Amino acid sequence: MATHTQKNNKQGISGGKEAQPLIIAKTPAEEQRLKLERLMRNPDKPAPIPDRPKEWNPRAPPEFVRDVMGSSAGAGSGEFHVYRHLRRREYQRQDFLDKIADKLDEDQDYLDKVEQNKQAADERTAKRRKKREKLRQKKETAKKAKLESKNKKEDDTEQSSDSSEEGKDEEREADDDAEAPSFIMGRK
Repeated sequence: MATHTQKNNKQGISGGKEAQPLIIAKTPAEEQRLKLERLMRNPDKPAPIPDRPKEWNPRAPPEFVRDVMGSSAGAGSGEFHVYRHLRRREYQRQDFLDKIADKLDEDQDYLDKVEQNKQAADERTAKRRKKREKLRQKKETAKKAKLESKNKKEDDTEQSSDSSEEGKDEEREADDDAEAPSFIMGRK
């Protein structure tokens, strides 16, 4: 008669697969390593991904209570335990409802805070946009004034025929001086 281990050895040889030795994980890291090794033996097989645990909901209170306990003197000793379980269940339900209400309040506070932050950011953006617009208008005004003064100088130079060449050279130098940066980057 063959023993259990001999049967396993015969099955392992005849089945084509070698029997995997039983390895007991001593630490959580070893357990995780063993699970990964088992998954990687067959990479084509989909890995089991557990569903998210469902949130606990208390049992709804009964709509109609048939055996209402009274305060009569004839209540048996077992009625106290029934009352105790009902009371515990009701306290759990009330705690659950309080937690749900707190969570909803926190969510609403968060959404209000996000809305306030968004409004503050929009206000800052509008203020900066207004400042940029003012600066752009100021530059355009300065550019127009510069063009007008340049046009006046050209008109004046056309009228005065004796210093036409020298005036243009001085204008070019003045334009170059105005456009030259006040500092040179990269030099010390």
